[in-house]
Amino acid sequence: MLWPVLVLLLAVRLGATERRFDFSTAPTNAPPPGCTAAVAGAGRPGGWVVLLDTVPLESNAFTISSADSSNLLAPASAAHTALKWAVGQVARDTTDNHYPMLMLGDQSYGDFTFTTRFKIVEGDVEQIAGVAFRVQDEKNFYVARANVHSGTFYFYKVEKGMHTPPIGNNVKFAPGEWHELTVQCEGTEIRLKLDGRDAMPPLNDPTFSAGRIALWTKSDSVAYFTDMAVSYTPKVNFAQQLVDDTMEEYPRLLGLQLYVAAPAPAGTRMIASGDGKGIGDAGEAGDADVIKRGVYYLKRGPDMLVVTMPLSDRNGDPVAAVRVMLRPVPGQTEENARIRALPIIKTMQERMSAVHSLTE
Repeated sequence: MLWPVLVLLLAVRLGATERRFDFSTAPTNAPPPGCTAAVAGAGRPGGWVVLLDTVPLESNAFTISSADSSNLLAPASAAHTALKWAVGQVARDTTDNHYPMLMLGDQSYGDFTFTTRFKIVEGDVEQIAGVAFRVQDEKNFYVARANVHSGTFYFYKVEKGMHTPPIGNNVKFAPGEWHELTVQCEGTEIRLKLDGRDAMPPLNDPTFSAGRIALWTKSDSVAYFTDMAVSYTPKVNFAQQLVDDTMEEYPRLLGLQLYVAAPAPAGTRMIASGDGKGIGDAGEAGDADVIKRGVYYLKRGPDMLVVTMPLSDRNGDPVAAVRVMLRPVPGQTEENARIRALPIIKTMQERMSAVHSLTE
């Protein structure tokens, strides 16, 4: 049976991409596919499963009650509900200093907006849940979490396994109530929202510039999450940026492609191109020869010349093959084509430092 579970909605608006984590077709009472259970502190990773629960249909079904001076987060009175999927942490491990985490995929996000709805169901020792973000590993991340017992919503940083003093407000949460949590990161600025409203003033911390996103709980807390989505600007790797910048500097180029070595049988694969097409495609035997021996090749066509030349690292060793696509000129010779391509290669070469930089 086929059941796609990690739905990527590539809605490009103003350069942003939206990724929705949709487990509506995943088997219930089983771990959510595409995610990884981990644990910060002591104890075992939590028990994360896909389940069904009654959830308000509105994306923001809760408001901060202005009439209640205690700052109680109360559900909207007219909220309609439906049975839908959720991801729950259901293990009841009471180990001290125990923080179950569920990594949502393995992608790292720099600037992003992440939104989820959550509810804290129960817990004898603790009733705490939230989101960890810019996660480097289980000992380095930021976290925003709600606490039913203490009636607080806090942000703090975990660095090398040590927690910084929490920052936040007194906010009363009730078990079994759904709330919406939004995390926005732009550069060093962090904004947190509860049910559509700022939970605290903007924060600023330069420690982690990017990282994974994870659902997070503490101790024996049972908590559910649904409607998880992240909007982010995809990071352009060095190779693609190098090609884009070179195409801009030489607007008469018909095209530019960059190939690196790959395991057999492909031999090489494309990692960047001027038109953004063909990324990941296998190269030709000549591309591998250019990288291996540092030679160059020329292909002639009626409307295009393709000169393939080596791109070297700072030690002078060829690490990539560059296909430079030129418009033919009258009396074009092989040597003249190579001379025309050399400035393009030199421009790219000046920005090269080492082979690993190409895919960063």
